[in-house]
Amino acid sequence: MAEAGGGAAAVAAGGGGPQQGSPAAGGVAAAATGGPARSAAESPGGPGSARTAGKKAQLRAAPRAKKLEKLGVYSACKAEESCKCNGWKNPNPPPTPPRADLQQAVVSLTEPCRSCSHTLAAHVSHLENVSEEEMNRLLGIVLDVEYLFTCVHKEEDADTKQVYFYLFKLLRKCILQMGKPVIEGSLESPPFEKPSIEQGVNNFVQYKFSHLPSKERQTIVELAKMFLNRINYWHLETPSQRRLRSPNDDIAGYKVNYTRWLCYCNVPQFCDSLPRYETTQVFGRTLLRSVFTVMRRQLLEQARQEKDKLPQEKRTLILTHFPKFLSMLEEEVYSPNSPIWDQDFMVSTSRTGQLGIQTVINPPPVARSVSYCASPSSLEQPNSGNMSPACKVSSVLDSNLGEKRKNNEPYSLEDSKRPRVVGDIPIELINEVMSTITDPAAMLGPETNFLSAHSARDEAARLEERRGVIEFHVVGNSLNQKPNKKIMMWLVGLQNVFSHQLPRMPKEYITRLVFDPKHKTLALIKDGRVIGGICFRMFPSQGFTEIVFCAVTSNEQVKGYGTHLMNHLKEYHIKHNILNFLTYADEYAIGYFKKQGFSKDIKVPKAKYVGYIKDYEGATLMGCELNPRIPYTEFSVIIKKQKEIIKKLIERKQAQIRKVYPGLSCFKDGVRQIPIESIPGIILM
Repeated sequence: MAEAGGGAAAVAAGGGGPQQGSPAAGGVAAAATGGPARSAAESPGGPGSARTAGKKAQLRAAPRAKKLEKLGVYSACKAEESCKCNGWKNPNPPPTPPRADLQQAVVSLTEPCRSCSHTLAAHVSHLENVSEEEMNRLLGIVLDVEYLFTCVHKEEDADTKQVYFYLFKLLRKCILQMGKPVIEGSLESPPFEKPSIEQGVNNFVQYKFSHLPSKERQTIVELAKMFLNRINYWHLETPSQRRLRSPNDDIAGYKVNYTRWLCYCNVPQFCDSLPRYETTQVFGRTLLRSVFTVMRRQLLEQARQEKDKLPQEKRTLILTHFPKFLSMLEEEVYSPNSPIWDQDFMVSTSRTGQLGIQTVINPPPVARSVSYCASPSSLEQPNSGNMSPACKVSSVLDSNLGEKRKNNEPYSLEDSKRPRVVGDIPIELINEVMSTITDPAAMLGPETNFLSAHSARDEAARLEERRGVIEFHVVGNSLNQKPNKKIMMWLVGLQNVFSHQLPRMPKEYITRLVFDPKHKTLALIKDGRVIGGICFRMFPSQGFTEIVFCAVTSNEQVKGYGTHLMNHLKEYHIKHNILNFLTYADEYAIGYFKKQGFSKDIKVPKAKYVGYIKDYEGATLMGCELNPRIPYTEFSVIIKKQKEIIKKLIERKQAQIRKVYPGLSCFKDGVRQIPIESIPGIILM
């Protein structure tokens, strides 16, 4: 069977149906209860769609002669090659509008055409041996053609009218050639962008909420389902409307995407002879960016208007959690560095299932946004103290150094074969407890989840890093390579931050150390500018690093940046096998360093650091020993999980202690004494 195609180059300028840039009728209440929000009454997918479906069912049940008459209207005459008639025309057309009291007579195959005078049989001779199923398919196309003809005449927008007319001609050609509709030309075939909107939302749910317990995670999945459902039935604004609203946008690109949406997603809702695709499965970030802001505003406004119609159990979900969900998603939609739009996002999580917005999400990979700007070769060179010649330190960006340790890297085979210690908790019990953790609000200590008002000190900073809002880079000056402009700008920014936040430190001294090739600085970058950093000098031969300056600009403090900075510095040093920090802390910094694990109990032998670091009057020497098995940037998340496990184990133990045992009956049998440990319920300490 031939496949009918049509050049769609002209369609690329197409527009959209009526009532554009708005949610389809049915509203948020319909979406919240699980029903798809269908199109508005005045839109092509409204009641007209139901009427067309009814007509198709009625026509499929009609006698074969009636079907041939209907198809003959759209079939070219085959009596003579010279006949140019492209459709049989009834010599006795029914009255317009049709009268209910007059029953239409079935037309005979010998009835002549009003246009070419050849019989109806000459127009439908190619249908003699066609199956009933194929004839019904062609009849469906006929009714779609008639409906599109009406749309063309009623549509006021010129671009939209052009698309409707193109599809009208395409389906008309399908009837003539008995083919299947194939949209050709510059529009290409779906999917148009990868990852799709559905996949992006999938990744977003994994990226942001995989750490939640199953109950709260299911709430997020419900919100994601609702959001995707709304997009699939959303009516986009026409290119002309968009031009008036946002004259600076890429209107040409929007026209192409909009025409694709009409041809593949919108029109097929009411013309089912055209292949239909879900908007969220064939379009990606580009289309979502073009509609998200308007869509978010209108959805929330509609939710407020329809709050009385919402079921009680859905009201909190829609009015409280949905706005926050949309705000967090908006950040990922417009962030240039969001990982949820990476095509290999799912590849790195082999245990994760596709959401399809139906499966439960597993934990995402740890974000890898930190990059260290120092050559590993510089760490192999011995340092001989402050008076030693300048070391050859590279300042070239090296992204490979930014990769964090793999979870299984610090552990060896011997670790798994360690002899069990008395009192160890069986791994089976741990797994059982892990599967029953469902109440994070009752956890001991700080909790971090989507609906919680409390979080760990560095949680906000960790989330910002995942979203790409902040970045961490280790930078340093070099005497051997041409200065990198970006690094030099960051070094100047670091010098300014340290000077402003450490006013008692001479500016010249700060400048000398920041730009000294023997020193490096872990820079905290936000919106392209430096907002904090830790300047340090590594002494690999002595097994320690001296922290010289540590500061975050005043208007960015109390956000967890300082803790997250130090955690990244610890990760960096573990990677380079330096496991001790030393620093002289003034009276204002002692509290900060204590929170980061520093103490006055120095683990490094004095002979190792005397003569290598300077003594500062009025400052306290503090040290920190690093544990190479701890992923410091995820430490608070691990501690939270451990607290949950311990809490559940305590609850289980308490349940056993509360058990009431029956009294001892052995004394009735003449027993004079029994060992204490044999008494049920007695626990010896």
